[in-house]
Amino acid sequence: MSSKQYSADVILIGAGIMSATLATLLKELAPDLKIAVYEKLDQAGEESSNEWNNAGTGHSALCELNYTKENPDGSIDTSKATTVNEQFRVTKQFWAHLVHQNLLQNPENFIKPLPHMSMVRGEDSVHFLKKRFAALSDNPLFEGMEFSEDPETLMEWFPLIMQDRTSTEPIAATKIDSGTDVNFGALTRKLFKHLEETDVEVNYGHTVDDISQMDDGTWEVNVHSDEKIEYRTARFVFIGAGGGALPLLQKTGIPESKHLGGFPVSGLFMVCNNPDVIEQHHAKVYSKAAVGAPPMSVPHLDTRFIEDKKTLLFGPFAGFSPKFLKTGSNMDLFGSVKPYNVLTMLASGAKNIPLTKYLVEQLMLSKEQRMEELRTFIPNAKSEDWDLVVAGQRVQVIKDTEGGGKGTLQFGTELISSSDGSIAALLGASPGASTAVPIMLEILEKCFPQEFEEWEPKIKEMIPSYGKSLKDNPELLHEINEMTAEALGLVENTVQKA
Repeated sequence: MSSKQYSADVILIGAGIMSATLATLLKELAPDLKIAVYEKLDQAGEESSNEWNNAGTGHSALCELNYTKENPDGSIDTSKATTVNEQFRVTKQFWAHLVHQNLLQNPENFIKPLPHMSMVRGEDSVHFLKKRFAALSDNPLFEGMEFSEDPETLMEWFPLIMQDRTSTEPIAATKIDSGTDVNFGALTRKLFKHLEETDVEVNYGHTVDDISQMDDGTWEVNVHSDEKIEYRTARFVFIGAGGGALPLLQKTGIPESKHLGGFPVSGLFMVCNNPDVIEQHHAKVYSKAAVGAPPMSVPHLDTRFIEDKKTLLFGPFAGFSPKFLKTGSNMDLFGSVKPYNVLTMLASGAKNIPLTKYLVEQLMLSKEQRMEELRTFIPNAKSEDWDLVVAGQRVQVIKDTEGGGKGTLQFGTELISSSDGSIAALLGASPGASTAVPIMLEILEKCFPQEFEEWEPKIKEMIPSYGKSLKDNPELLHEINEMTAEALGLVENTVQKA
C-alpha cells in the first residue's frame, strides 16, 4: 500500500444533500476555499438522500401531524410546525438564488408543486384535526389550508382513498395546495455536478477510516480507496455521512461525542405498479402514527416523481436492522457501543423495549398484512398492484437530556460541533434534507464565527428572510412566496388535478 499527504481548507465526509448544501454555500461565500469531499459509494446522493430512500415531502409541516402536538389542556402547540415551515422556506430561497445565478438548472427535475393533505379517521382524531386546523388558520405560513369532513369534498380531494369506502367511522382531512414533492437524490446530483465544475475535489469510492486532531488544531483524515491510503488534513471537517456519521464522530474523541448513541430504524415502502391506480391520486396524504410507532413511521400515501415518472408509494413500514447505513454492516450498532456511552445505550434500551418490539413486529409482517394496512387508506387495493421496496436506514440519536433523563431517544435532526468549531457532524433523521440550508447556516455561524460576520450581507442577499420571522412579516412572506414560486416553477394553487 502507498500513502500520500494532502491538505484542504475544508473536508466534507459523505456526498449527500447536507455536504452538497454546505459546499455550495461555502463556494458562494468564500470562492477561494479549497474543499475536498469523500464518498464511499460510486456517486452522490445514494444513501439517505436518494429518492427511493426518503419521502421527498419537502417537510414544511403542512400535513405532518407529528409537528403539532396536543397539549395536556387540549390546546395545539404549533411552534414546531412554524419552525419547520420557516426552515423549508429558507431552503427554497437558497435554491431560488442558485436558479437565478444559473448555478442550478431545470428545477422541475427536482421539485414539483403537489397538494399536501392530512387525513384522519375516528371521532377523536377528527376532533384533533379540527383543532389543529383552527390553530393554524390565523398563521400566514399556512394560508390556503382547507378543512373538510364532507364525503363529497373528500372524494374530490382524494378519490382513490374514498372509493369503495364502506366504513361508517368519521373521516376528515385538511388540504393545502402549496406543498411540494422534492427529489433530493436528483437535487444532490445536480449540486455536485455544479461543484465539480468549480474547483471542489469530489472523490467517490473513498472510505474515511479515522479522524484525529493534530497538535495545531487541524484534523487528519485517514482515507482509503482500493489499495491506496491517504492522510488528508483540514482546518475544518464536516461529517455528513447519514447514519454513518455517529461512528466517525466517535473516532474524533471530542467531548461532545460522548454520551451519544444511535438507534437504527429500517423501512419498507409499497410501490404501485399499476399506471391506472397511480393516475387516480395526486397528493401527499399523511395520517397519524400507530400507538408505539416512532414519529418517522407516520403512514402516508404519496405521489412521487422519480426518474421523470409519476409514482405512488405507501408506507413506511418500520423495522429493525443493526446497520447504520443501507450499505452498512450488521456490526454497526454493536460497534457504536463504547465504555463512555454504554450506560446511555443501556438506559435507552430499557426505556424503548415496546418500540423495539414494535419494530421487530413490523419487520415480520407478510406482504398481505402490509396490504391490510394499505387498505385503511385505499379500501380496494389489490395485492398484485403493489411491490415492496426497501427504503433507507435512519439512525435516531440517543442522548442524556434534562427533560428525558439518561438514554433519551431523540426524533429529529441533531447538530454536534466541537467547542473550537473545527469539526461538526449531523445526526438523526426527519425533517433533515428539507431543512438543509438553515442547518448548514447554523454550522457556518458556529464554526466560522469570524468569517460569518463578513458573510452575513451575502447570506441576506441569497436568503432575503434570513434573521427575520416570516410569520410576523406577511408582506415579506408574500414577496418570497412569489419569488420562489417563479424561480422553482411552483405556481401556487395551480396544481395538476388527479
